[in-house]
Amino acid sequence: MIIGIPKEIMHDEARVAATPETVGKFVQDGFKVLVERHAGDGALYHDEDYVQAGAEIVDNPQEIYDRAEMILKVKEPLMNEALHKHEVDMMHKDQVLITFIHPASPVNHEMVKALSAKGVTAITLDGIPRISRAQNMDALTSMSTCAGYKGILMAANMLTTFVPQMFTAVGQIKPAKVMVIGVGVAGLQALATAKRLGAITYAADIRPMASENAMSLGAKVVDTTVPPELAIAEGGYANRLPADVLVQEQEALKATIQEMDIVFCSALIPGKIAPVIITEEMVKGMKKGSVIVDISIDQGGNCELTPKGGIETKYGVTLMGVKNIPGLLPTSSTWMFSNNLYNLVRYLVKDGKVVLDRSDEIIQKSLVCIDGQLVHQGAREAMGL
Repeated sequence: MIIGIPKEIMHDEARVAATPETVGKFVQDGFKVLVERHAGDGALYHDEDYVQAGAEIVDNPQEIYDRAEMILKVKEPLMNEALHKHEVDMMHKDQVLITFIHPASPVNHEMVKALSAKGVTAITLDGIPRISRAQNMDALTSMSTCAGYKGILMAANMLTTFVPQMFTAVGQIKPAKVMVIGVGVAGLQALATAKRLGAITYAADIRPMASENAMSLGAKVVDTTVPPELAIAEGGYANRLPADVLVQEQEALKATIQEMDIVFCSALIPGKIAPVIITEEMVKGMKKGSVIVDISIDQGGNCELTPKGGIETKYGVTLMGVKNIPGLLPTSSTWMFSNNLYNLVRYLVKDGKVVLDRSDEIIQKSLVCIDGQLVHQGAREAMGL
């Protein structure tokens, strides 16, 4: 089987879907691997290392799409401006695509329909369930780890004050206060990173288990007042709250948020718009010079004022809606991501063929389209099908 690794074409995307290490493993397993020239340069993985690992370097991305039976990518198919051709149009029937597709997101609906019409078999990494046997292929968790770590460093860099407590010849400077809203994988990593930097940490999550995890990292847990029976959805994820309960949560968190130097937002509801927890009125009352880093921005954001894809200052508060934070840590995030992909491919391929057992929870939740049919439940619901 031939695996193709094209260079990512999204603006400023430095990651790549395979490292020389994982290419070597694929080759050892009997795969042939095509890597587009300079695909790994942004993550400091270079062509000569891929060649040494057994890859064939290819100049033209169209050749990769023509020859490969399986395409591994980081980001969803996009328009290749250099070739004036969409990546979906470069693919062929029965080709297997594995990447982050986010098929339920409205901006991707036309692309997903095009993949289905093309007869591509597409698997989305954001659909891999968080179950024990899928842990080593869960790229979403890996990228969340990167976002939690890097997001706190970015916020700390925006502060005009020290993060840790400082004792100086002219007196003591108190430590910064950091609050994490949404204590999933990214939130836990954010708490751990803020703690390492010397901050006093606070946390809020509507799920009791998430709050316990935050306490285990030394955070002071702020009560959201949300009843547990309303908080937890299937798989242990956060549930969408009724409007009146969300308002109660906002009120319960308001006083603490307005004391903070950094607020890290990562509260998400799978396949849904992120809940707005920080309103414009709350931002108005925050400390001048404080920072909100909102990594839930791809799903709308937890702060009403977060700019999509950028950084702005409003009411004296720095609002960070930077997208693709894992891509700002490209060497480490690529290493994690590529190993997740290797483990997933090993799971899917039996005797040189991709075997998709539709009763398997991993396949069921990550399969987007197959045999010309759109099968992803979240995407179908979002499209009203």
